[in-house]
Amino acid sequence: MTKIVNYMSSKNSFPIYIVLTAVIAFFAFKNTNLFGKNDNSNLAGVNVNSTKYSYAIVPNKYEKIIHNAILVLNELHYNPKKLDDAFSKQIFAQYLDNLDPTKDVLLQSDIEQLRVRFETKIDDELRSSIKAEFFSVAGDLYKKRLAEVKPYISSYLNQAFDYSSNENILVDGKKIPFPKNEIERRDYWRKKLKYMTLERYTDLLTQNETAKNKKTAAQLEKDAREKVLKIVTRNYEGMLRKATTDAYFNTFLNTVTQAYDPHTDYFAPVDQRSFNEEMSANYYGIGAQLKDIDGNIVIGPLTTNSPAQKSGEIAEGDILLAVAQGDGEPVDIAGFTTPECVKIIRGKQDTEVRLTLKKPDGSTKVVKLVRKKLNLDGTLAKSTVVQQGGQKIGVINLPEFYANFDDKDGKRCAKDVAEEIEKLKAEGVTGIIMDLRNNGGGSLFDVVQMVGFFIEDGPVVQVKDKTGQVMTQRDKDKSVLWTGPLTVMVNEFSASASEIFAAAIQDYGRGLVIGSTSTYGKGTVQRQIPLNFENNKLLDTDEYGSIKVTLQKFYRVNGGSTQLKGVTPDIVLPDMYEYLKYREKDNESALLWDEIPKASIKGFELADIENIKRNSIARVAKNPLFNAIKYNSLQLKTLLDKDYSLNLKTYKAEQATIKALNKKIEDYTKVRDSLPFTFLKVDEDKFLKTEGDKLENNKRFLNFISKDAYINETVKIMLDMLAAKPVALKN
Repeated sequence: MTKIVNYMSSKNSFPIYIVLTAVIAFFAFKNTNLFGKNDNSNLAGVNVNSTKYSYAIVPNKYEKIIHNAILVLNELHYNPKKLDDAFSKQIFAQYLDNLDPTKDVLLQSDIEQLRVRFETKIDDELRSSIKAEFFSVAGDLYKKRLAEVKPYISSYLNQAFDYSSNENILVDGKKIPFPKNEIERRDYWRKKLKYMTLERYTDLLTQNETAKNKKTAAQLEKDAREKVLKIVTRNYEGMLRKATTDAYFNTFLNTVTQAYDPHTDYFAPVDQRSFNEEMSANYYGIGAQLKDIDGNIVIGPLTTNSPAQKSGEIAEGDILLAVAQGDGEPVDIAGFTTPECVKIIRGKQDTEVRLTLKKPDGSTKVVKLVRKKLNLDGTLAKSTVVQQGGQKIGVINLPEFYANFDDKDGKRCAKDVAEEIEKLKAEGVTGIIMDLRNNGGGSLFDVVQMVGFFIEDGPVVQVKDKTGQVMTQRDKDKSVLWTGPLTVMVNEFSASASEIFAAAIQDYGRGLVIGSTSTYGKGTVQRQIPLNFENNKLLDTDEYGSIKVTLQKFYRVNGGSTQLKGVTPDIVLPDMYEYLKYREKDNESALLWDEIPKASIKGFELADIENIKRNSIARVAKNPLFNAIKYNSLQLKTLLDKDYSLNLKTYKAEQATIKALNKKIEDYTKVRDSLPFTFLKVDEDKFLKTEGDKLENNKRFLNFISKDAYINETVKIMLDMLAAKPVALKN
């Protein structure tokens, strides 16, 4: 149980996954034995002796996987679902949305036809009482309709579009219904192809203004259509490639698992192998996870110190449009699967790959990267210092709560952070800033230890399982490494262990939490369970895949869960991504927030807090960069929520607005205050007397933190804290 507790806090798909590479695991719930023994082996499965297959025929592979998956979900999931008609209706609707996310293939009549036969029968398929057919029948119907839309592509792209008419298109599949009939579907394809052409036509018009050999508008419009034809044709071929029974099944089972909660996933065998390969880091790549979202290949979390992260030009949420090898011709990846994209991005060490990305504001960007073997060096804690207002402030940057559980002498973030604190004390700092922005989580054991560096002793986090049993993780070491002022920086991508740390510091009143309106809100614990079991035996096959299942929830010492709500900072700073739907609360199936009784703690009292907050609010209100960020985030939300115009004049005006907003941010960024951050004297040889990539990375890190507006404001908040009375224990 100790090893499980030590590894409970984890990064998820946006977060970040906890993955067990071993197939043997142990779970202990009160009065519940989940594993049997056979041939002197502990089995990583569930007790299936009481559950028999009830098919009239021998179940096929898909039905066996469903059977085992439902057993795992029912036995282990924190909040198991009732498999009834209501659940069946939910899966019915969501699967069809997942199967045809853009709602431009299936017709409303198809939905009604499937509804009559399957809408209230899926729960019976999941309980293994009838043969599993819904996913394949719906998939085959989708494939049939897919063949019908192919003629639309060449039909509309062989003639010029009229861009003078005032019509719009809504491209968000979640906001539009399935087309009522073939006429409505055809018209939607016309608008979609026109919009895709308009995007490229506008870009070509802009490029033509400075081109030596100028083209006519008609030639440019034709060029744009030819580009779209090439992309859409490849996209269509990709859709056909993915129109397989295996793909339908994987989509279906993930629809089922994610109805339990967003972090419960099914890994098909091919996905599991790819994931394990990525986790091993025994390849040369760019260090960016890829996700397939609504038919787009989207950039996921970036590996710290990877080529993608170091470039400063790639961010989570960017859409991948094309990949080129060195100076080669870019390959449009429309229609490619995630594994296919990963395959063409990976390559030999020190070779160049160029990514064409679409940013959240609609602009495109080409980023050149050199492939490297990824390592963990960039994830390690590091410190910098700055002198301001007669004070020396230290910043500890912690990208993740890392820990090597297989090596007792391996790297652990708690040990490293303790060393950083001691080095900062030796440098004579008067305040410490813990930077946990974009930190997706990690080791709970280390979180508890790290909170203990700032308090004498006491509970740090509470963990509740599905039976209602609550375990409290405590700091038992009465020694305190740092008694001075403390601030914790977070943002919407600070998740899991980061939220536990920030919440504990806040609940104890030990320091101020600073950042976006809330952290991510992941207060759940996952484990990966293999599905290759039968009659309490592990089978010698990998064809069943595995399930990552949510087992427990985290609760603050004040009794509230970190789930869904995350942590609300004491001082909120404007955030560019505030209105983009990235957080846990934006997932419809997310587990709800709740609370349990408070833990008894001996808290602290920070002096002059209200005045410190007022000072920060006043500074932010006068800061042109923060004002621009706040304004841009609101404008970005407006632009993303509206229909897209298919009128050339209107579309160009909207694009000009976006570019003007981006330029305003760039201009303010260039003139913003810069703080003279340096590495600690004891670390100068380590960071600055090196060469190659490491030296460039370290210089880039110093340059970034010196110009970081959020760090700048946090330093000013720290100076206000230092001017107030010191931290004191409450009576």
